[in-house]
Amino acid sequence: MPSDTAHRDAGGPDGPGRAERLSALAQQHGALVTLLLAMVVASLSFDTFLTGDNLENMALSSAFLAVVALGMTFVIVTGGIDLSVGSLFALGGVLAAWGSQYGTAVALLLPLAGCGLIGLVNGLLIARSGLAPFIVTLAAMLGARGILLAVTDEGSRTYLVDKDSFFATLGQGSLLGIGVPVWITVVLFVLGAVVLRRTRFGQYVYAVGGNEDAAALMGAPVARTKIAVYTMSGLCAGLAGALNAAWLVSGVTILGSGMELEAISAVVIGGTLLTGGFGFVSGSLVGVLLLKAIQNVINQIGSLDSAYQQVVSGAFLAVVVVAQTWLGRRRRML
Repeated sequence: MPSDTAHRDAGGPDGPGRAERLSALAQQHGALVTLLLAMVVASLSFDTFLTGDNLENMALSSAFLAVVALGMTFVIVTGGIDLSVGSLFALGGVLAAWGSQYGTAVALLLPLAGCGLIGLVNGLLIARSGLAPFIVTLAAMLGARGILLAVTDEGSRTYLVDKDSFFATLGQGSLLGIGVPVWITVVLFVLGAVVLRRTRFGQYVYAVGGNEDAAALMGAPVARTKIAVYTMSGLCAGLAGALNAAWLVSGVTILGSGMELEAISAVVIGGTLLTGGFGFVSGSLVGVLLLKAIQNVINQIGSLDSAYQQVVSGAFLAVVVVAQTWLGRRRRML
């Protein structure tokens, strides 16, 4: 007569539950384990990797992408995509730099209003008109870049931020030895985690991404949820651009190109499924840190140029997507 252990291994009532939990843990914490391993290897290979200055630079450079990835996480969990965030990031920076001459409030509210409005339009077109997110946000990406060029006279004009202003302090200041943008990012991610995991709106986000038709039958406000997440994505991109402008004390027009792909990569690497219905903001933060760690290691090597970062990031993303697909199929089989 077979033992209980053999029964569980063969697919008994305890076996699938354990295997399913292991698959879920691999999806949720795989990026974190990879990040820790990468940091250990990098610290053993390069003496300057774990220095305070290097870690501070990594944290600051990660903060702006992380804020964009936070909004992207909500979008992807609903099963959508937002290709406009890179252009909105650049537009937010220019609007913030221009508005800084009228005070910090204008420098922050103007990019939030402008980019949030574009995100709202994206959400309305996707939710109310049934248009594909890829097409709508691609059009928004081109439109936002056009507005950026119009505001800056075809990119020939760069607006500067007064280095002594409070707005510049938001980008260049520090608290307890840590940059203010990093603190802002941490606060936003804590709030994002609470909203996604502990509120009814977060439940709606998961429900819409898991099965939109079933979510509608259960009474979830599908259209309002989609509108909200795309608006949130626009707000996050605009805020990230404003903080970046405060850090650089200028509205640089050439920034943001390809940032949408970086944000999507970070979110997916962090464990969020591109098909929607599964994900978490902490994983997106880990994904951003992992991408920045890879970039930092390549910079430390010195003999490799920045193109290798894209090659490594793309290869790593492909591996993660394949692993997610395999784990998802395994969980469904169990």
